[in-house]
Amino acid sequence: MSRPILEVIALSAEDAAAAEAGGADRLEVVADMAADGLTPALENFTAIRAAVAIPLRVMLRLADGFRTGGAAGVAALCERARALRAEGADEFVLGFLDDSGQADLPSLETVTDTVAGCPWTFHRAIDRAADRDALRKQLAEAPGLDTYLTAGSPDGVTDGYDVLLAEAARTAAGDPGYGPRLMVGGGLALSHVPGLSRAGITAFHIGGAARPQGWDAPVDPAAVRAWREALDGA
Repeated sequence: MSRPILEVIALSAEDAAAAEAGGADRLEVVADMAADGLTPALENFTAIRAAVAIPLRVMLRLADGFRTGGAAGVAALCERARALRAEGADEFVLGFLDDSGQADLPSLETVTDTVAGCPWTFHRAIDRAADRDALRKQLAEAPGLDTYLTAGSPDGVTDGYDVLLAEAARTAAGDPGYGPRLMVGGGLALSHVPGLSRAGITAFHIGGAARPQGWDAPVDPAAVRAWREALDGA
C-alpha cells in the first residue's frame, strides 16, 4: 500500500523547499492566509514551481468566502486559471457555494472547463455547505474532481471528527458521491492521526502545523518531518 499523502500549504518558494525537505508529497499553493488562502501571484507560482519537484495544487479563489462574485468574478477566475495553466500549473483547488449553500454548479463547470484535464480538490467550502451529502451527489460526475479537503465541520477536525469517520466509511463502501479521496485538514492535530488512519483516511493537509512560530514564519522542515513520520507510522 502506498504511503499516506501529506499536503502542506506553501506561500513562498522558501516554504515549498522546506516542505519538500521535510517529506511533503504535495503542496497547496496559495496567497493571503488572512483570507484563508487566495490565488497566488503568477510570479510566486513560477518561483515555487522552480524550487521543488513535488506536485502543486494551486488555489483558485479571489476573495474571502465561498462565492464567486457573479459573472465578473468567474471571468476573473478563468483568466487567472488560464495564465497559471500556461505557466505549467496542472492541479487546482477550488470550491464555490450558491446562495442556498449548495454547490454553485454553473461557476464550477465554467472554471473547471478552463482547466479541463487537470485534477482538482473541492476545498473546505464543503464544511460550509447546507447539506454535505447533497453537495457530494451534485458533484458525483464532475470531471477531474479527485479529492475533498475537509475538517468535517466549519470549526475544525475535533468538532468534525465523527463526520470524517462516517464519510471515510462511505468512501470505503463506494457510496454515490464518495468516490473522491478524503483529505483531512483544518485544525488537524497529530493526536487525530491514529484514529483517522484506522478509519482508512490516507490524505492529510497541514498549514499552521508546519509553522510552529506562526504564519509570519516560514515552514519548518522539522515540523513537516514529524508529520511525515507520524503518518508513516500510523
